[in-house]
Formats: sequence, structure tokens, C-alpha cells
Amino acid sequence: MNDQSPSPLLIVALSVSAAIAVWGILDPIGMGELAASAVAKQFDSRGWFIMLETSGLLVLALFLALSRFGQIRLGPDDARPEFSTPAWIAMLFAAGMGVGLLFYGAAEPLTHFEQIRQGFRDPQAAGYALFVTYLNWGFHAWAIYGMVGLIVAYFAFRRGRTLLLSAPLMESFGETRWSLVVAWVFDLFSIIAIAVGLAGSLAMGVFQIQTGLAGLVGIEDSSRLTIPVFIAMCVAFVIPLRRDLGDGMARLSNAAMLIAIGLMGYLLILGPTSFLMNGIVAGFGRYIFGALPAGFSTAAFFDGSVVDWFHGWTLNYMIWWLAWSPFVGIFIARISKGRTIREFLLGVIVAPTLFSILWFGVFGGLGFFDALQQDAALSTVNSENLDATTFALLERFPLDGLTRTATVIAAFLFVVTSVVSAGFTLAMIGTGGNENPSPRIRTIWGGILGALGFAMVLVGDMSLVRSIIALSAIAFVFIVPILVLCLLRSLQKEPRT
Repeated sequence: MNDQSPSPLLIVALSVSAAIAVWGILDPIGMGELAASAVAKQFDSRGWFIMLETSGLLVLALFLALSRFGQIRLGPDDARPEFSTPAWIAMLFAAGMGVGLLFYGAAEPLTHFEQIRQGFRDPQAAGYALFVTYLNWGFHAWAIYGMVGLIVAYFAFRRGRTLLLSAPLMESFGETRWSLVVAWVFDLFSIIAIAVGLAGSLAMGVFQIQTGLAGLVGIEDSSRLTIPVFIAMCVAFVIPLRRDLGDGMARLSNAAMLIAIGLMGYLLILGPTSFLMNGIVAGFGRYIFGALPAGFSTAAFFDGSVVDWFHGWTLNYMIWWLAWSPFVGIFIARISKGRTIREFLLGVIVAPTLFSILWFGVFGGLGFFDALQQDAALSTVNSENLDATTFALLERFPLDGLTRTATVIAAFLFVVTSVVSAGFTLAMIGTGGNENPSPRIRTIWGGILGALGFAMVLVGDMSLVRSIIALSAIAFVFIVPILVLCLLRSLQKEPRT
């Protein structure tokens, strides 16, 4: 593929993504409200199917890991992993870590707490709120990533296909007219889902960074910093897209991860350690034994407020993970050649989930400690502005200027490295699987992602942004099961050992 002869897929994908960006910039609220209305209808009619599918992926992942198929290598039988297990797990953490954890660390558990306490005593409500947060960020999320990543890796390294979502279809059904059309559509939808999903995270990063900076420099109206923060991000991710800085970007991502881990450890040690550890241990036990049953929950017999809460959080998260699954799945696949299916699935699903349990146990636990044993000031901040909750929490500890600055830097690095990686991935998919797409195409995608991110910023409401992301990924509710069937069909042809 060269720049003088772009593929029809690339032209259509760029055009559709650009059209969404222009629409969002010209009428951000209209786009957000239309997406929210469309998603609400989809959730009302197909919410049960989304939960059934995500839980089915988790069950299937466990089955494949523990069955005879777990011994199959992602590559030739004599292939061995390119990276050591510690390095590989560290990269999984880097993929799982992101601005979402910084944004929602204390904010999400407190939001669930305020909803659940309407029907339960406060101590019970805190426990259930932590459980729901784990459900949203734990095994089910990583089962989605893990299964999509496994499918990509299996067909790329075991069957010699490309790192594209269309590869399983082509391998299973051959290059017929209908399979070529469907495969083309799969790649197009994966591009749109990646682009819109990354744009949402870009907006989330802008919201949090501007709030943190405003507090650090003493600006009351944080919206005055929106444009400067957004421009700084765009400059930061466009420059690497013009160059081959893979190792450098990995180091930046790891630096952001280390900052986040440092923050978590700092708060755990200086905070009410015993209270936090009690909550983490109890929450871990409740989640381990309740995750699978809870994955089949649909809020079927509750009133409208509970249904709206369930749709707005758990269902929306499952769609969000589906939107990110092509991007994260391809990334995980690329670093996993030579591993067995058992190693792959257990590593991808278990390690990041355990980290999420610790992360939300610390940040959410501090929010509960404030709500249950102090003045509940964090709950007040959280009800007014989710962006500010993490910074309000950090202000209660020593060296808050340093920790808030570190949080802003980590959020900035997470967003920039994610956008750079997404730009490479989008260019790769749009050029038929070329693992080294030209700087020109990468830069064009960087511009599209910037425009989409600006549209999300103009929407201004993270609930509407989540709806836009959900709408972009609705197709994956139907695409992923087809990919799974392709995988199972091919696995049946593997010789018994």
C-alpha cells in the first residue's frame, strides 16, 4: 500500500470519521442527545443480550484456558514468547491502565454508593458499590479484550493471517464475494469504534487535566484551560505519529503507569490502611464468588431509576470495552506471539483485574471512609463534578501539590500514548494490515482523532460522550459472536495432543 493509491476502506473510514467529527463540532449537544436516545432504545431491547454475550465470553475464556485447547500456541508449535513473563504482564498493565482509572478511581464507587444507599444501610451500600465497580472494570472487561485479542493472535500467528478482525472470516470461509464484503464491513466498524472510543478518552483526559491544572494555578473557572490543554495534547501526539518512536512511547506509558502505582501506594500507606485493606479483602471475596452470577444481571424487576443507573454504568461499560476491543485486542495480540492459549487468557484476564481490585479498593475505600466516618465532603464534590473528585481526595493528604501534579502528568501521558498507539492501529487497519503504515497516513488519523476528541469536548457531558461511544460500538455486539464462531471452528481442526 502506498499513499498514492489509498484503499477504498481507508477512504471510506476517513470520510465517515471526519463526518462524525464535523457533526460533533457543529452540533455537539444534538449529536450527544441523538446518541443517548438511540443507545437507550438499544439497551431497552437488547440489554439482556449484551450481558449474556459478555458473560458468555468470560465463561468461554475460562473453558478454553482449562481445556485441551489451552496447550495450543499462538504460532508454530515450536514458537516461544518474545517477551519474558514479567515484561509481558507489565505491558498488560500498561494497556489496562489509563486515564479512566484516574478519572473514576474514587468518583465511580461514590456514585454507586449514593444510588445504592437509597435501598440499603450505608455499610452495605459501600460494599455493594465496590462490587459493582469491580464488575464494571474486572473479569468481564478483560474477557472481552482477551477473547478478541486471542482471536486476532490465533489467526495471525497460528494461521498466518493479518492482525485484522476480518482475518478470521477470510480464513474460515475463504475469499468469496460475500465474505469479502462482510470482512470489509468488519474492518470499517472496527476503525470507527476505535476512533470514537479513543476520542472519548481524549475528552475525559482534557476534562480531568483542566480541572487539576485549574486547582494548581488557582483558576476558578477550569473551562478557561480547555483549549490550551487540548492544543498541548494534539501537539504532543502529532509529533510521535510523524516518527517511529515505539520504544519511546512505551517508556512514556510505563512512566505514567509507575506514577499511578506510586499514587496508589502513597495513599494506601498514608491513609487509613487497616480500613482500606479490610475493604479490599472483603470486596475481593465478594467479587470472586459473585462475578459470574452478577454478569447475568439485567435489572429486570426494578424501577426506572435503577434501570437507568444500570444502563448508564454497567451496560455502557460493556459496550465501551467492546468499542476498545479491536485496539486493545490487536495490541495484546502483537505482544503475545508464542504463548499458549492458557497463558494468554489467564494472564490477560487475571492480572489486570487484580490491579483494578487494588486500585478501586484504595481510591473507592478512601471515598467510603470520608462518607462513613468523616464529613462526606468528597461525596458533595462528586455529585457536583466528577472531574474534581480525585483531586479533592488528594488535597486531604500531605504533599497534595506534588500528587495532584503527578496525576495531571500521568493523565496527560496516558492519553497521548493511547492516541499515538491508536493512530498507528487505525493506519494499519486502513492499509490492509501494513504493520508500518506511512507517517502521512498516521498523521491524517492523528488529525481525525483530534477533531473527534474536540467534538467530544464540546459535548461537555461524559454521560453523553459515553452514549456516543456506545452507539459507535453497537455493531460489535453482533460482530464478536461471529468471530468467536470462527475461532471455535478452527480450533476443532487442531490435532489432539
